[in-house]
Amino acid sequence: MRTRLTPLLSFVVAATLISGSALAAPNLPSRTSSAAAVMMTATPHPLTGTVWEFDVVLNTHSGALADDLATSATLVADGGKPLAALAWQGDPPGGHHRKGVLQFKPISPLPKSLELRITRDGEPQPRVFQWTLK
Repeated sequence: MRTRLTPLLSFVVAATLISGSALAAPNLPSRTSSAAAVMMTATPHPLTGTVWEFDVVLNTHSGALADDLATSATLVADGGKPLAALAWQGDPPGGHHRKGVLQFKPISPLPKSLELRITRDGEPQPRVFQWTLK
């Protein structure tokens, strides 16, 4: 037996799908920072679900990359209070090349802007990666 949607139910379903997709941020571009002989690139995953994730890549040809990214990264929404990372899933400290995923608790409602800040030992200012969402 085939079920048909009434016109009102069809409208509700369509409105829910449209409004749900409007709440998600668009695909956001990668951002890169190069300082103190270390290049870092951060790329947000789609900002949906129970965890927000950012791919992070670090490269250098001088010294080891000993950063503890789980404790040195924060997420800032609309210039507000920094939110600590939940976890780093990726390469352990050491070596010249590292990559992995930083995870954060989602921010609701979706902010107008986001900053991923990563503080590195020996650097006077944190690395700041910025995105405009709305």
